[in-house]
Amino acid sequence: MSVPRPIQISRTLSTAVDALQFNAPVTHVYNPLSYARKSHELYVRRYARPRIDVLLIGMNPGPWGMAQTGVPFGEITHVRDWMGISAPVDRPANEHPKRPIVGFDCQRNEVSGARLWGWAKERFQHPDHFFRQFYVHNYCPLCFMEESGRNFTPDKLAKEERAPLFAACDMALAQLVAHLKPGTLLGVGTFAEQQIKRAVPNFEGTVGRILHPSPASPVANRGWAPAAEKDLAAHGVLLPT
Repeated sequence: MSVPRPIQISRTLSTAVDALQFNAPVTHVYNPLSYARKSHELYVRRYARPRIDVLLIGMNPGPWGMAQTGVPFGEITHVRDWMGISAPVDRPANEHPKRPIVGFDCQRNEVSGARLWGWAKERFQHPDHFFRQFYVHNYCPLCFMEESGRNFTPDKLAKEERAPLFAACDMALAQLVAHLKPGTLLGVGTFAEQQIKRAVPNFEGTVGRILHPSPASPVANRGWAPAAEKDLAAHGVLLPT
């Protein structure tokens, strides 16, 4: 079986980031492109379609979402029951005792993923309808943790650690954009928008952002879906009525 271009890009990125080293306060690094490769590649094979309208780009995996399922914002029930994706997930070599990887048996809920995919399900009903117009990709595939188990976001890495990581992620994003040929690139949050502008500086379509669905955002907690739809409309994205 031939390997689709988006999977080639993913595998190359996975190999590149696995070769990197990170120092304190980061003590544990998870790469779901590697240990959750089966479910990640099911997602990519099924839903990465050229000439979509909008490529949505998140920051990096959450511990209860993509870190468990290999799918961006991959809250378990929506990945398994709505997208129809489920596969055995291995475990990272250096696993944090407070952040175990149990794959699709995970009982924790990722709020950001539940909001994003819950909106997609409500608005589009069937995943094929959503993915004809959208695709969701995480800029950085790595999930970082401190000794306490607290999440550590890639924007906080030291400059000398960010540079090689972001170079690999920039290349993967630019290659994915070249393959998918979206009309619009939207970061899910400010960080992702900034990475888009650096990684794809000559993109000829629309570049912007939508509100991040994080529960740390007071605005998102007051109603993420209406706010996100307002952002989409501001960038000329038409949704089904």
